[in-house]
Amino acid sequence: MCNDGCGKYKKRKLSASDSGRGIKVTATSSLGTLVHTALASISANEWDEVHLNVVNTSASPAKLTIEWGGTGSPDDLVEVTVPAESGFLEIIPGHVLQNAKEVRAFADTTNVLVLHGFVNRYEQTT
Repeated sequence: MCNDGCGKYKKRKLSASDSGRGIKVTATSSLGTLVHTALASISANEWDEVHLNVVNTSASPAKLTIEWGGTGSPDDLVEVTVPAESGFLEIIPGHVLQNAKEVRAFADTTNVLVLHGFVNRYEQTT
């Protein structure tokens, strides 16, 4: 049963973002560029809901890989080819993560993909 804190959240920037700005993907292999570290709680009613979009600043397509909570099985790797000079393509539409798990990213070309997003943090409040 949910207590008074359930359903309440605060919108936050990605933890690796400088003042809410985009995060340039500099890594070209695993471990990727840190994007976000989820809240440390393992409580059933506490988590981060992560939303990510990508911008490709290059005149060429670029492949992006998102490491979701780790780099081995059963961690999900999201792979997408981002069209040239495209902006704000949705990559993660609000998936949840907790237990201080990390979201990381790498690309086949360095410094051309920029990740933007936010986190809805659901926490118990007393």
